[in-house]
Amino acid sequence: MGIDFRIVIPARYASQRLPGKPLRVICGKTMIEWVYRAAQESTATEVVVATDDQRIASAVAAFGGQACITSETHPSGTDRVLEVCQIRGWADEDIVVNLQGDEPLMPAVNMTQVADNLETHACDMATLHKTIDAEHALDPNLVKLVHDDKGRALYFSRSCIPYDRNGQVADYCGHIGIYAYRIGFIKTFSSLAPSPLEKAESLEQLRAITNGFSIHSEIAKALPGPGIDTEQDLAKVARIIGAAGR
Repeated sequence: MGIDFRIVIPARYASQRLPGKPLRVICGKTMIEWVYRAAQESTATEVVVATDDQRIASAVAAFGGQACITSETHPSGTDRVLEVCQIRGWADEDIVVNLQGDEPLMPAVNMTQVADNLETHACDMATLHKTIDAEHALDPNLVKLVHDDKGRALYFSRSCIPYDRNGQVADYCGHIGIYAYRIGFIKTFSSLAPSPLEKAESLEQLRAITNGFSIHSEIAKALPGPGIDTEQDLAKVARIIGAAGR
C-alpha cells in the first residue's frame, strides 16, 4: 500500500514569457487541465491548483477540479503551496508534492515516486533527476545537480557540473523540477531569506542547501516531456499530445 500524499499545482496567470499560460489551449484542453488530469493519474489522495487569479480558478472548477485562491504577492510557487496547506488545515507531517503548472507531460508515476522518495529517505526535501549528455549539460536553461553516493544533492547549477577536467564524466544529472516535502518543512523553508547562491543561480532549492537542509534525488522512473515557457514549447507539446491521440 502506498503512502498518503497530496499534490498542489501552483499556477500563476502573469507569466512574463507566456501571459495567461495556464489557460492556453492544447488539443482542446487548457494547459492546467492537462496538468491536473496527469496528477489525478498518480496515487495522490487530493489534487489542488493554487492560483492568484479567479480566471484560472473558474477554469479548474469548470472541468471539475479543485482550486484555491492565494495571495498575489507570493515570491515563489513554494509560498503559494504553503498558503494552500494552511487554508486547508493540513497537518505538519503531511506530505505535499509541488507539481509545476506548466508541466502537462509530467508522468504520474514520477509524482508518486517523489513522494515515496521523501518517505523512504532521511531528507527534508525530495526531487528527481535524469541522465543527460555533455552537450545538454551546457544548456543554462537545464538545471544540473551533483549528488553523493547516497543520492543526497550537493549542489544545483545552471552551469555544467561537475567540470570534466580529465574527460572522465560519462553522464550528467539533469534536474527534474518536482518536489516533495512535509508541510512543517515548507513553513520553515518559507521563513528563510533567499540565499546569495539562490539569487545568483535563480534556483530556490539552493536556499535549502545553504541552510543545511538535505535534498534527496533519484533517477525518475519515466522521462517527462518538455515543460512550457514559450510559444515554441507550447507548439511542441501540442504536437506530442496530438501524436499520442490524447
